[in-house]
Amino acid sequence: MRASVGLACATVVLFAAGCASGESFVKPGYDFGQVDQVAVVEVEGAVRGEAARNQIADFFGMELLVRGYGPVERKQVAALLAEQDFQRSDLTSPEGAARAGRILNVDAILVVNVTTGHEQLAMTAKMLDVEDASLLWSGFGSGGTGKTLATVAGAAVGGAAGAAMGGDRTGAIVGGIAGAVLGGVAGHALTPQEQALARKVVRKVCKDMPYRLPVRP
Repeated sequence: MRASVGLACATVVLFAAGCASGESFVKPGYDFGQVDQVAVVEVEGAVRGEAARNQIADFFGMELLVRGYGPVERKQVAALLAEQDFQRSDLTSPEGAARAGRILNVDAILVVNVTTGHEQLAMTAKMLDVEDASLLWSGFGSGGTGKTLATVAGAAVGGAAGAAMGGDRTGAIVGGIAGAVLGGVAGHALTPQEQALARKVVRKVCKDMPYRLPVRP
């Protein structure tokens, strides 16, 4: 299963709560106790607005903190990479993302990909070692409604049309994300309702992220 990432599926967790689901993969035998600081270097995919990217990155930072890691503040990550003239396109490969981690002087980096489509808001997160760009952990999570996400095809019209076409209230939230965020409004931040859905999905992604140190019983 997923042999292409070079990982044995030592830990595979499937779960469902309503219309939410997720799974997680961990590098066998890796000692996460040696990982201290972690930086979310990129939130890519469906998210276009910088404010929305920052909010999603902060949600992942919360999950890292809970698990004993030291997340680097998002503004600090952006400032240091800009100082080194590091472009977003440089983060598209594991090697480039790992090099960003070395610039930031962290032990590991997190890259997040966001997608929307057919009922779902989905996210994938990968934790990479900054020394060799090896995959240490990967998690996936999704959430949505039972209704088709009709706004994706016309996402560029913006959040208002997305919310209007989303169906019921939860559908409107997903539709709003697809419309406003995919619409590429640079200053767009997630509404409280959109934040709640995104936060729920982030929790699903990180549900089985390894703790830095063993949890005491």
